[in-house]
Amino acid sequence: MTIETDEEFQCLKKIGRIVAITLKEMKSRTEPGMTTLELDQIGKSLLEFYDAKSAPKITYNFPGYTCISINEEAAHGIPGSRVIQPGDIVNIDVSAEKDGYYADTGGSFVVPPSNFFKDKLISSTKLALGEACRNAKAGNSLNLIGKSIQKVAKRKGFKVIKNLCSHGVGRGLHEEPKEIPGYYDPTDRRKLHNGLVITIEPFLSTKSSLVSQSSDGWTLVGHENNLSAQFEHTMVITQGQPVLLTVA
Repeated sequence: MTIETDEEFQCLKKIGRIVAITLKEMKSRTEPGMTTLELDQIGKSLLEFYDAKSAPKITYNFPGYTCISINEEAAHGIPGSRVIQPGDIVNIDVSAEKDGYYADTGGSFVVPPSNFFKDKLISSTKLALGEACRNAKAGNSLNLIGKSIQKVAKRKGFKVIKNLCSHGVGRGLHEEPKEIPGYYDPTDRRKLHNGLVITIEPFLSTKSSLVSQSSDGWTLVGHENNLSAQFEHTMVITQGQPVLLTVA
């Protein structure tokens, strides 16, 4: 969507803060030995407390309130019986709706103990998000987002998962522009404009440039020894730096 009124902006800020708080709390309460379903129930309780609805559940009938992906799972992991282990890379993606407005956020972290390689993957993905945001200005080519992500990935020695994209958001979970690649596409002539609401969510990985759907019909998985990370913000495009909505 493109914001046209201050009321729309305030509503988006409200749901953005809710998903950000939910992600932050879920991360802080993640412990080895708990299942992803137990972690998802924390997210469920928080969304209900704020009178928000799980966006993947109401939009796609997703079998969980949040997406929780571990290690070889890159995205859309179904909360269930998988037990979180020390050293796991956990990705939590929280998207929700309130009063007709949607926001989407995500983040990856290592359940202690970590190591240099995993920490580098996490920090590089976070850096890719920051670099992409710096180029997300009204009038700029949309493909500068992917160019920024790809540049960081190459410099840090990681791969970009090419079939996972950023997207428009606002009045729905996925809106135009529905696919914002995480790599540079010189044929993409689209431009960013003032007031546009989008997500930016780089996916960096150690072995896989593409992921495929697992037998559960949802979870996207790379090479069995692949590790990946994702960070995501919902934001409003301006003439300067974007306004990040998903901050706690």
